[in-house]
Amino acid sequence: MLEVYIDGASAGNPGPSGIGIFIKGEGHLLKLSEPVGLMNNHEAEFVALIRGLEEATRLKPSLISVRSDSKIVVSSIEKRYAKHYAEFVSQALELIDQIDLFFIKWIPDSQNSAADALARQAISQNKS
Repeated sequence: MLEVYIDGASAGNPGPSGIGIFIKGEGHLLKLSEPVGLMNNHEAEFVALIRGLEEATRLKPSLISVRSDSKIVVSSIEKRYAKHYAEFVSQALELIDQIDLFFIKWIPDSQNSAADALARQAISQNKS
């Protein structure tokens, strides 16, 4: 099983944004910190999900379990719908539907510190 921790962060609404992805399991340990341009925090969270899924599926795991501190991302994927973020949900579901076993779980901020630190690091990369 791959555990995929994701986070998005923005310095403003909208503002310079970044994503953090921390993947562990099945002999893998991957950390990604990427600037994603100007967007709001929710958009950055969805971009983190999509990028995390892209990276995780490349590793061909038996199961992917995504952990996010974004309630809107988790509930949108569980419902397979989001009124204001439909394009992001659609992109994520295209990837999810190719995975044999997929789970998504909301976690508190305190359990997502690795992905959070990577997302905040990416904001500073965005500003330079």
